Amino acid sequence: MTKELFKGSVLFGPVPAVLVTTIDKTGKVNVFTVGWTGVACTRPPLVTIAVRKERLSHENISATGEFVINLTTREMVKMTDFCGCRSGRKVDKIKHFGMELEPGTDVAVPSLRKSPVILECKVRSVTELGTHDLFVAEIVRNKVEKSLIDQNGTIQLGQAGLLAYCHGEYFSLSRHPIGAFGYSVAGKAVRQARHREKFHKGNH
Repeated sequence: MTKELFKGSVLFGPVPAVLVTTIDKTGKVNVFTVGWTGVACTRPPLVTIAVRKERLSHENISATGEFVINLTTREMVKMTDFCGCRSGRKVDKIKHFGMELEPGTDVAVPSLRKSPVILECKVRSVTELGTHDLFVAEIVRNKVEKSLIDQNGTIQLGQAGLLAYCHGEYFSLSRHPIGAFGYSVAGKAVRQARHREKFHKGNH
C-alpha cells in the first residue's frame, strides 16, 4: 500500500462518542460529549477522559472529583452531537433534550436513563497536557441495561448499537461481530463450537 506523509496530528479512530455527566457544588447537572476517552488499566479499572480547560465540566470535575460516562447509541446521536457543540454555560442541555436522570450509586453525579451502560468514576489524577487535561479515574460502579444481559449473565454489548466517532462522522456499530477475542489462536474445534453456539443463540 502506498502512503502519503502528513504532519503529526490526532488522525485516530474510531473512538467511542460518550456523554459525560458532571455536577457542580450546588447540585446542578451538566452533560457534555467526550471523544477523547479510553481504557487505562484493568485492575484497578481505570479510564481516561481528556477535557479542555475552558469547559464547564472541567470545572465541575476538578471541584468534585467525580463524573459519569454514559455510553451512547444510534438513537442518541443528535443529543451526542449537540452536547459537543453547545456549552453548559449558555444552554441547559438536560432541559433542552428533556433528559431523564438516574441518581448515582457510588458517586453524587447522576446518569442518563437513556444510556444502556453507565460507568461511575472517581478521579485518581489529573495531568496537564496542552489544549486538554487528562483525567485518570477509577470505575467504581457499572450499571447495565438488563436487556443486554443474556441468560448466562454475560453482557452482550454488541447488541446495544453503540455509537462511534471517526474523523468528524458518527457510526453505529454493527450487531454482527467479525471475530471474538482469542479466535485467531483457538483450535479448529473451539472455533466451530463457538460458531455453533452463536448460531444457536441467534435462532432462539
